[in-house]
Amino acid sequence: MAVEKAAVDTGLLAIGAGLAVGLTAIAAGLAEKDIGAAAVGAIAEKEELFIKALIFTVLPETLVIFGLVVAIMILGMA
Repeated sequence: MAVEKAAVDTGLLAIGAGLAVGLTAIAAGLAEKDIGAAAVGAIAEKEELFIKALIFTVLPETLVIFGLVVAIMILGMA
């Protein structure tokens, strides 16, 4: 009985780690879609906005990095 509970606990930890990375990746993709469209429009009008647009395009990716850190921390509990 104790072996089955340990297997279930490990499985739930793996699901939690997967959700941490997966949901943050989806959120970053949705955010980057709108930011990317706005950045291309801004660069088409003013080329000197390229660096700012690039920074704003990269910012949502930090969400995925945070999700990966949380997933590693969750898997460390297993």
